[in-house]
Amino acid sequence: MKADPGLYSYWPYRNRPKITWPGGKKLAFWVAPNIEFYELNPPNNPFRKAWPRPYPDIVSYSYRDFGNRVGHWRLMDLMDEFSIRGSVSLSVAMCQHHPEIIEACAERGWEFFSHGIYNTRYCYGMDEAQERAIIEDAIETVIQATGQQIRGYLAPALTHTERTMDLLAEYGIWYTCDLFQDDQPQPIKVKTGRLISMPYSLEINDHYAYNVYGQSPAQYTSILKRQFDTLLREGEESGTVMCIPLHAYLVGRAHRIDPFREALEYITSHRDDVWITTAAEIAEYYYDHYYDAAAEQLLSRVGEE
Repeated sequence: MKADPGLYSYWPYRNRPKITWPGGKKLAFWVAPNIEFYELNPPNNPFRKAWPRPYPDIVSYSYRDFGNRVGHWRLMDLMDEFSIRGSVSLSVAMCQHHPEIIEACAERGWEFFSHGIYNTRYCYGMDEAQERAIIEDAIETVIQATGQQIRGYLAPALTHTERTMDLLAEYGIWYTCDLFQDDQPQPIKVKTGRLISMPYSLEINDHYAYNVYGQSPAQYTSILKRQFDTLLREGEESGTVMCIPLHAYLVGRAHRIDPFREALEYITSHRDDVWITTAAEIAEYYYDHYYDAAAEQLLSRVGEE
């Protein structure tokens, strides 16, 4: 039995090659709106049901549909307020279902990365050809809709196989959001090419805050501020990354948007120390300046593991 997933080396937080973000910034901050499509009556996956109730689950479908109808537009206006570009975790079928949303994001210079085709279709049990087809479809669909080459990947509903990371590197994807092991980027072990893990988050993800932990909007705002304060302080020693993953059907509700505004106002008030950017820009900068030194240090640790 494996002792660990074998995707990355143990790497103590201290004594790594020091990271300094552009302009001497201490913290790289990015926001990841999950723009998703949930099918009303999805095909069955033998390992996991898409909806907890019998299909078609009209209530759950309409609850999530609020995000695309109302919540996203509200969230987009708020991010405009603070000049924050999103890095969109995209169900790529949205390019066909709701192209208006894709066009609005593209006009603002937002990044798009793949979150699978639908968030109701999982990778559990897929063979290699099926998984390749999902990645290829994501690349082609986003290029056709936006002209962008996707640089990142978050498996649909966080489902993947043992070959996913190798395939991402093979297709030239720069970063994965499916690992939650660190507050800095880290090289991932792949058979060919290069791949890094990009700090994403479950703890400060609005899905977990509201749907799992049952937090209030005020509690969520407090958590975001405390996460930021700690990472900014630690970023004085070596640059950190903070991501806020969002779902417009949650944070975009009328009673939640103003408390979230308070969190963004607080974070952006520290612009002298914070690089407000996208995940692709973080990844590109890391590859250009720190990947080789990090990979060399990690390679030297292989014999210690």
